[in-house]
Amino acid sequence: MKFKHICMTIAALCISASASADMAGAKLAIVYDAGGKFDKSFNQSAAEGVARFTKETGVKVFEAQANYDTQAEQVLRALARKKLQLIVSIGFSQTQPVQKIAAEYPNVHFVIIDGNAQGKNVNSVLFKEEEGSYIVGVAAAMASKTKTISFVGGMDIPLIRAFACGYVQGARVINPKIQVLQNMVGTTAAAWNDPAKGGELARAQFDRGSDVVFAVAGGSGMGALQMAKEKGKLAIGVDSNQNYLYPGTMLTSMVKRVDNAAYDAFMKARSGQFTSGITYLGLKEGGVDWVLDKDNRMVVTPEMEKRVTAARADIIAGKIKVVDYRAANSCPVQ
Repeated sequence: MKFKHICMTIAALCISASASADMAGAKLAIVYDAGGKFDKSFNQSAAEGVARFTKETGVKVFEAQANYDTQAEQVLRALARKKLQLIVSIGFSQTQPVQKIAAEYPNVHFVIIDGNAQGKNVNSVLFKEEEGSYIVGVAAAMASKTKTISFVGGMDIPLIRAFACGYVQGARVINPKIQVLQNMVGTTAAAWNDPAKGGELARAQFDRGSDVVFAVAGGSGMGALQMAKEKGKLAIGVDSNQNYLYPGTMLTSMVKRVDNAAYDAFMKARSGQFTSGITYLGLKEGGVDWVLDKDNRMVVTPEMEKRVTAARADIIAGKIKVVDYRAANSCPVQ
């Protein structure tokens, strides 16, 4: 009974008796981070990629979740012991666990999406978030009537600063004097799962004049989007298409095609392909973008669409170079 309780309380170790049965014949696995498979954001996008892969190929992918770093190491080790062909890890928080377990199991291939881990059997997939954030910054500045927009980030790390920096760069091209309010939910992993705090930060920004908020905060961002709806403001979603959550409130969503990254990793594995090192995905590679659909069409003007489309094309062509905050841990605009 004690062993069963441990397995039930540690997601890794859901790779116990029952999970082993579920994994019969499985050679592929994915490990979601603390946000969970149904976070309506980053993890859910990855899950959609898994679903598409399975639908097209009939090949099942074993799915697990790690709620914190120590657990991620346990999950990955338990999976690696099964001598799988490929394990895909979702989120930067799994970077160190992936690097450690990959070294222990050199015959297993690992792909980490949104993290940079070293190893001959590791492929790190990174996104050019600054490019996608730039074009939604253009949209935000054009949509703002108060000339004040805002940003709610989750955990205060360089990755989230890169979103904010790209957002400000795009906005300042439209209006060099626009005010961009910025707040982070916190400095620990708990910052991703506090929608109440996300909502309160957005409320405070609206009280200071912001009429468009870009929420890059995982589950915490849901609070910011809801607050925008309540206050009659505009909001920008992130990672997956969140326009459907609040039609008419959502200006757009800055998507990171985590679904494509996961799908491609599994398709390559099925074909026996694997390349170690770093893969960068930006606008040109289809890794990031903005969304224009039936749920936000009513708030995106033709002029806005034209300007965003032009900026998008110029970034792809190399005419616009968006500064990545992570290059020097600084942003050229504030």
